[in-house]
Amino acid sequence: MRDVPRIHRVSDAQAICAVINAAAQIYRGVIPDDCWHEPYMSAAALQQELEDGVVFWGVSQGHELVAVMGFQPRGAVDLIRHAYVRPERQRNGLGRTLLEKIHDQSSCPILVGTWASAHWAIRFYERNGYRRLNPRHTARLLDTFWRIPKRQVGASVVLARGDAFERLRLAGEV
Repeated sequence: MRDVPRIHRVSDAQAICAVINAAAQIYRGVIPDDCWHEPYMSAAALQQELEDGVVFWGVSQGHELVAVMGFQPRGAVDLIRHAYVRPERQRNGLGRTLLEKIHDQSSCPILVGTWASAHWAIRFYERNGYRRLNPRHTARLLDTFWRIPKRQVGASVVLARGDAFERLRLAGEV
């Protein structure tokens, strides 16, 4: 009998890095070569994310962390950061489960940024009520709400949940 997945906040940096680095292998050869590094998420980089306010939710089965998704309040918006499911556990609804948990936690418009070449990730968010924003807004949103290298800004897209972008625009945030 398989263990029932358990959703919980995660603070074990080593376990978070293990999930991210296992799942991020799909990016190798897909994202720009100068943006790929090994490990994809170092312990130091994760520590910086945690210090910047990213809170991780995870799914564990048995004693193993199998999926993580970060949530980062950034003033007028909440960001989804670092959403990964171990490759052997993908396509079982774990990503959607974490996404729903983050939706329940948020009272702000939600944005997610991902690599423009990560078509599988874009489709995942679109299937879950997000829409890709016009490229002319992407750089401004990434510069405003994310702390990522300029090179990554140029290779990324932003998706918004429902009417998130319209709400931000009407509030004068973008």
